[in-house]
Amino acid sequence: KPAAASRRRGGKSDQLDAVAAAHAVLALPLQRVAAPRSDGPREALRLLLVCRRHHSDTRTATINLVKALILTADDTLRHTLRGLSTTTQIARLAALDLPEDTDLPCEEHTRRRELTTLARQIQTLDATLADNHRRLRTLVTHLCPPLLDQPGIGPVTAAIALTAWSHPGRVRSEAAYATLAGTAPIPVASGRTNRHRLNRGGDRTLNSALHTIALTRRRIHPETRDYITRRRTEGRTTKEITRCLKRYIARQIYRTITNHHRTT
Repeated sequence: KPAAASRRRGGKSDQLDAVAAAHAVLALPLQRVAAPRSDGPREALRLLLVCRRHHSDTRTATINLVKALILTADDTLRHTLRGLSTTTQIARLAALDLPEDTDLPCEEHTRRRELTTLARQIQTLDATLADNHRRLRTLVTHLCPPLLDQPGIGPVTAAIALTAWSHPGRVRSEAAYATLAGTAPIPVASGRTNRHRLNRGGDRTLNSALHTIALTRRRIHPETRDYITRRRTEGRTTKEITRCLKRYIARQIYRTITNHHRTT
């Protein structure tokens, strides 16, 4: 990227920007020139993650719409679905088979037809998300098998970590990876107070994945629970402990990917 001062002096257009960018790259040593990021497996992971987010958001919005339509339905339908889990409600609605001619009022007949359509869309999205999850697992297993052996790490969080790491040489160290994830500690010491605060920058998707891993380990991983207990006895707050956990997880993930990543 060319310096801002030189861009101001020379004017700005797409052609001038392209020439300035080329000059800036040619002036760099070869080892500092960034390698392309859109290789096959990494790009495949990125596409699966982007589509998964879309499918998940669509599913949530559709469920919310179904709940809203049920809320304003007649007493018969509400009584039939009351007390059931969302999954069971969706299954009951998807199984409805309404003929064109019924004794129901027009608005309730239409409501049931639309609820059935929406419920079947949710079931289709569930199948799509399950297939997406399976394909993520296959790709992650191909690229870095030991990553899924780590406690609390599943195909989705592993795929996010791999996509952020991208390829050998992009992230120069575990500290750089932690900074990229927004888990590097930020000192806010003053006087006799010596502490750190949460980093609100970095890749928030990767940060969210590390947060999910940390919460999972708090439930299922004895070593993590022992660590939390020890840090609490030292007077650490929950936010401080979570920040430390995410930093350690970022370190572990970086080392695992760096040591075991497959380039083909």
